Amino acid sequence: MSAAIATTGFQASRALPRDFDTSVRAQGVYTQTGVAQAPSAVVRTRLRLTRRGRVVFTVLAALPLVVWVLVLVLGSGAAAADVDSAGATFEYVTVGQGDSLWAIAEAIDPSGDVREVIAEIVRLNGLDDAVVEPGQRLALPLAP
Repeated sequence: MSAAIATTGFQASRALPRDFDTSVRAQGVYTQTGVAQAPSAVVRTRLRLTRRGRVVFTVLAALPLVVWVLVLVLGSGAAAADVDSAGATFEYVTVGQGDSLWAIAEAIDPSGDVREVIAEIVRLNGLDDAVVEPGQRLALPLAP
């Protein structure tokens, strides 16, 4: 069996001479021989981003704007009857025990298509579905 010795490329530090001036230590940069050199100017490089880094930076910078737009668009789903629109007036009804949208729509327009009237009631009131609760106040479309 053979063994290989791996080196890290670093050398052991050498001790400085005892008579080395401490003021020189504070001012200069040392070589391996212990001789002080003049301090070199710090070279600052320009930050360079890769293409992926630029994409990530741009996405992170645009994320608050995208979230704000989504909240604005999705949060504006108020009922059309709640919006004060050009003086339009609506007739309101309070849902009673056992009432359904079908019965209310038939009462509004008995000769029309009940499904279209229900769709208009759902749109006007911003309902998710055609289920109503007793005591709920609904805006009704004006009968033709």
